Amino acid sequence: MHLETSLAPDAAWIERRDDLQAWLAELPGDAALGFDTEFMRRNTFYPQLALIQLGWNGRYALVDPVAFEIDDALQPSIGEGTAVTVMHSASEDLEALSPFLPNGPRQLFDTQIAAAFVGMGLGISYRALVAELTGVELDKGETRSDWLQRPLTDSQRAYATLDVVYLKPVHEQLAERLMQRDRVAWHAEDCERLKQRACYREGDPQPQRTFRSASEWSPEQRALLRRVLLWRDQSARTLDRPRPWLLEDAAAMSLVQQVPRTAAELDSRTRGQRALRSPQRAELLTVLLNPVDADEIDATQNIPESPQGEAKRALPAMKDCVDKLAGELDLPAGLLCPRKVLEEYVVTAQWPEFLEGWRRQILLEPLSRLLP
Repeated sequence: MHLETSLAPDAAWIERRDDLQAWLAELPGDAALGFDTEFMRRNTFYPQLALIQLGWNGRYALVDPVAFEIDDALQPSIGEGTAVTVMHSASEDLEALSPFLPNGPRQLFDTQIAAAFVGMGLGISYRALVAELTGVELDKGETRSDWLQRPLTDSQRAYATLDVVYLKPVHEQLAERLMQRDRVAWHAEDCERLKQRACYREGDPQPQRTFRSASEWSPEQRALLRRVLLWRDQSARTLDRPRPWLLEDAAAMSLVQQVPRTAAELDSRTRGQRALRSPQRAELLTVLLNPVDADEIDATQNIPESPQGEAKRALPAMKDCVDKLAGELDLPAGLLCPRKVLEEYVVTAQWPEFLEGWRRQILLEPLSRLLP
């Protein structure tokens, strides 16, 4: 293994829409396009796309989305074309790209997911994967760089280019291993699921379901918590500020459990929330004080509680079952069935959406037999 210290290959700097379209137009239909992004998300709700890196057949490009409006320039080749888009751990990149690729790449090959399917562990980093498959140790120097600054430094450009240089050999080796293990279809299904999750821009319609500590609240309180969380999500999107800047989780729960009756009380209990200004405070007070009606309660899904009683006693056997099947398939147990999904299933007895597809064929019969 050696440390990558040499200069990265030359990459075209693209700051015009027609130059981007010309670069993409040269891709053949069967291309495997290395694709990465750099984005910033410190003070905003939406990720701020700062750079797009492209690589194919020894040609590389750094696209500056700060310099011009990308609009739909990526859609014909990537969103609708037949080329395979190779990315690593693509979830956040796809979210940053969603204004320009609303449904993601037509054909996505996520190398992190592929690595998990071929026995290389769950959540392996790009650098670890490159080191394992190519023997090259990539430099970490620009990991926390300011990618919105202009001009980018030579070091930033080299770092960004190298992020797509090694996608080609990584993709080739992982694609071969997927074929050898007959996991191509499973990988494609999980990549499609990743695209749908990352590109869904409307927000979770049932955000209260992740607040387990509220599972035993009254139906009225759960409905009010959902209302507050939906207001927070919509306001954060409108203001383009992080959700916790408007209302932290703990504050949301506290306000629902003990609803403030006056603006002064709300003000005293929400001090320090950076994006919660007077207009938002007034909105929030109205959200909290409006009565919860029966329709709103009916529209609010129950919050899965932590396993108790019979469910808690059944969980170890179900976990052992998942571990055993994962071992037989040489898959990470967390890829086959994450623990939180298993806990939800044992509590609700309703087959989780996450376990549809290839997982259902493997898990439905053995897990359903173990339900209490």
